Amino acid sequence: MNWIKPDWPLPAGVKAAVTLRTGGVSSAAYASLNPAAHVADQPEAVSANRAIIKQMLGLPAEPVWLQQVHGTDVVRADQVVDVPEADASFTDQAGVVCAVLTADCLPVLFCGDDGRVLAAAHAGWRGLHAGVLDQTVNSMACRQISVFLGPAIGPDDFEVGDEVREAFVSRASHNAAAFVRQASGTWLADIYQLARINLQALGIEQIYGGGWSTVAEPQRFYSYRRDGAATGRMASLIWRD
Repeated sequence: MNWIKPDWPLPAGVKAAVTLRTGGVSSAAYASLNPAAHVADQPEAVSANRAIIKQMLGLPAEPVWLQQVHGTDVVRADQVVDVPEADASFTDQAGVVCAVLTADCLPVLFCGDDGRVLAAAHAGWRGLHAGVLDQTVNSMACRQISVFLGPAIGPDDFEVGDEVREAFVSRASHNAAAFVRQASGTWLADIYQLARINLQALGIEQIYGGGWSTVAEPQRFYSYRRDGAATGRMASLIWRD
């Protein structure tokens, strides 16, 4: 199968998926199911891959793609025009597909109030530190939310400098638990743990997923850190029929 079905108890009618890098038509560094239009892949291949994803997942509409900038802007997916500059989207409408693209950054999917409100967020370390998850939760305005953490760079592969650790620890002292000092003087960061700490601070306890490393599985996942700029993206999507 060319996609991951999240292990996440969702209400009836709500569906979610994370695409893998297999099953598409892109070649070379972008092989093969790359849906990202901003990474120098052939435009016709990207269009074909998006069509494959739509058919493969039985999507009710074209996903609402975003121009992601490692920020905190959240848009209402059912009201966007063109491709908005934002790092998260939400909707309370059926038939609207929220989506984010990642290749090491953390994709976070949200389901609120028994499936009434859905959201997807792109949380690299910059966006996570800046508060993209906080902004997404605030935009959803739900009483209860459950969350799925999709494939991202793993805690054994995410090496960062003092400035990244200091930024997170200054935001919340208990973020220090997500960093392990290396003999070289750098740190290994656990982006999943940072997200969980953030989400729990927002009152969210139903947190699923995590445990992958995009860097360590080149046959399944694209990875910017592993392969550089010439690589594709996975799509993480959520919608309600």
